[in-house]
Amino acid sequence: MSGQANKGVVAAGHAVTAEAAVEILAAGGNAFDAIVAAALAAPVVEPALTSIAGGGFLLAAGPSVEPVLFDFFTQTPRQRRPKEAVEFHAVLANFGATTQEFHVGMGAAATPGMIPGLFHVHRRLCSLPFERLIEPAVVKARDGVVVNDMQSYFLDILRPIFTFSAPAARTFGPNRDGTDPLAQPGDTVRNGDYADLLLTLGREGERLVRDGEVAQQIARMSAEHGGHLTVDDFTHYKVVERTPLAVDYHGRRIVTNPPPSAGGLLIGFALRLLAGGPAPDPGRLVEVMRLTNQARIDSAMADQGAAAAAAKLLDPNFLKRYRDAILGRPRTSRGTTHISVIDSTGNAAALTSSNGEGCGLVVPGTGMMLNNMMGEEDLHPGGFDAWATDTRISSMMAPTLILDERPTALGSGGSNRLRSAILQVLINLIDHTMAPEDAVAAPRLHHERDFLNIEGGTDPATIADLTQHYPDHRVWPGRNMFFGGVHLAAADGTGAGDPRRGGVVRRAPA
Repeated sequence: MSGQANKGVVAAGHAVTAEAAVEILAAGGNAFDAIVAAALAAPVVEPALTSIAGGGFLLAAGPSVEPVLFDFFTQTPRQRRPKEAVEFHAVLANFGATTQEFHVGMGAAATPGMIPGLFHVHRRLCSLPFERLIEPAVVKARDGVVVNDMQSYFLDILRPIFTFSAPAARTFGPNRDGTDPLAQPGDTVRNGDYADLLLTLGREGERLVRDGEVAQQIARMSAEHGGHLTVDDFTHYKVVERTPLAVDYHGRRIVTNPPPSAGGLLIGFALRLLAGGPAPDPGRLVEVMRLTNQARIDSAMADQGAAAAAAKLLDPNFLKRYRDAILGRPRTSRGTTHISVIDSTGNAAALTSSNGEGCGLVVPGTGMMLNNMMGEEDLHPGGFDAWATDTRISSMMAPTLILDERPTALGSGGSNRLRSAILQVLINLIDHTMAPEDAVAAPRLHHERDFLNIEGGTDPATIADLTQHYPDHRVWPGRNMFFGGVHLAAADGTGAGDPRRGGVVRRAPA
């Protein structure tokens, strides 16, 4: 480690999330212990982005750990309730310049995977008891956390969801009477029910959400309030271990989320296009983004020109996985958060998780809001009642590791923009040899649907050149969360929390 010796480095979307991981590293835990603790703490301070009633992906590797991707994302229910019996409501989230329609109610909830996933990772890779890993989150949930500007902003955008039900308003508001608005910057929010849930999980294990009390509660909520979920969904849910997608790029080995998720595959596709050439200039980078968009399963892979280009750049097995594993799967890519951890022995972990935006309903006595993955537009191209049953939902989430003598863990939130954000940070690190903070802070580009977004701070000459070639564009006035939020940890003790999404870096002292 560079500078002061330490036991590891953590990057996350909130100080409390990162400090939970640091506490566990300082107590002798490894990177996998630390990231599980951080994932349990994140819902306390990032409730608009994640919940243990959502889903995620964890990418792990280390000196004695072969790279492995743990897929514990959400699953569509095993049975579909009649349309007329489903409670499913549209709400409008206010982003200031625009509004966006989301869907809430029990009919919007998919089978969650976070709790089974974290227990699975604990059995496979962790060194400390699960009861120890819950402690940082329990303390913060019970004692309360002060809401910062970023988290207040997220909650305010999703106000119709977090005030959809009285229990949600009480859980995520500054007081428990439900009459006050959602928490404002400086308010203290406590979630004693969530602390109690974690303590019960520590005692009873994941059976609590398989066929135990919490599973039964969710099933009753679903039956009474127009949802699809039953205990059968929870008992049949499986965490899947996948071989990560690997790409060699300019002398560095990069591994990321494989199919059936799309984000890592599209990053790999872009890196294959760039490999063998010099460090890409902005014009070439945007062109690669354009070609990558063409290669997306739901559009370009049906086009002979793009399919021929993909076949030329990717080996046949890779291409077959691209078509077979993703084509036709439901996909979601909404609000997300990311955590990166590397410990002093070289273990690396990257975890990206999401709750969608939340379905507006809190499971009684648990302090956790259920996801709304069944209410995502991308999931239902044929209509909200046309989804395939019992199917793992695909995602743009792409936890990523650079594996060599200088391991690096990174990932991002940001819907479709997370893949372009990760790609540009990788290029900044590898081709431009930037320090992590500079690589993450550098202005970004995003090209999609024939429209180019240029982040504020981009060189004026570059802007002039790009806008000449891409007349449909927007030059943003400054850095913006639209362009993702890459949180990065490196084995030399450096790291970067993306300021676009309130990111922080913390180090565990030796």
